[in-house]
Amino acid sequence: MAHIDTSLPPEPTGAAARLAASHATDSALKLYGGWFCPFVQRTWITLEELGVRDYQYVEINPYRKEPEFLALNPRGLVPTLAVPGGKSGEEQRPLYESLVVCEYLDEEYGDAAKTGRLLPTGTYERARARLWINHIATRIVPAWYKLMQHTPDKKFSLDDARAELQKHLKAFAAEMADGGPWFYGEKFGMVDIALAPWAKRLWLIDHYKEGGTGIPKSGEDEVWGRWRKWMEAIEDRKSVKETCSSDERYILAYKRYAEDKTNSEVAQATREGGALP
Repeated sequence: MAHIDTSLPPEPTGAAARLAASHATDSALKLYGGWFCPFVQRTWITLEELGVRDYQYVEINPYRKEPEFLALNPRGLVPTLAVPGGKSGEEQRPLYESLVVCEYLDEEYGDAAKTGRLLPTGTYERARARLWINHIATRIVPAWYKLMQHTPDKKFSLDDARAELQKHLKAFAAEMADGGPWFYGEKFGMVDIALAPWAKRLWLIDHYKEGGTGIPKSGEDEVWGRWRKWMEAIEDRKSVKETCSSDERYILAYKRYAEDKTNSEVAQATREGGALP
């Protein structure tokens, strides 16, 4: 049986700790999450962007799958959203898979949100948004892990992994609306949320891998310039900052990925650039 590391600190820190504390009161709507998990952050950002106030954040260790949590989600993965249901409204109905959960929240709360829906309302633009969300899920995120988990014994080089991530990020940036800063221009939306947690963690690749991501920090390349504009906006977005723990914690959490020693389901699936589990 693969060794599962359960030694990670058990709680968020910094801004994420403050936000979690403000949502510690029991609520019928519960987000079960792990502070280090970008898939969880995706969902948490969505809750905050939609202005949902009555929800409970429940920190768990997904590597220690407690019976109560497994009863709710047999896969034992985070994020898991417990949705009230039944005639009494007390029954907990589970939803999981971060993109599914985000779309549910958008459909359930988006019409009442000050910002409106996070997915475009037009049929074509909504389909196009899903197309680029799929690009993030099937190309950018696996390439992110492939580069982060590169070790000298791999069949592919560090430069190859870096070039693959750059290619997928640049293709994404080339589709952004002119002006910006967001994917669709002035309105922050689901496409931005889908990538934000991994974009926010790109600095960890710079920290752990020689040569880092290799994304140019300046220059005349119009597409990379558009990417930098988007990145600056992401790093300054309130919902992104408030769902992040301290940098020191992320360095600790991702050391296992950088050394390719973690046996999480994501790591096992993506260490060679494969699809998400």
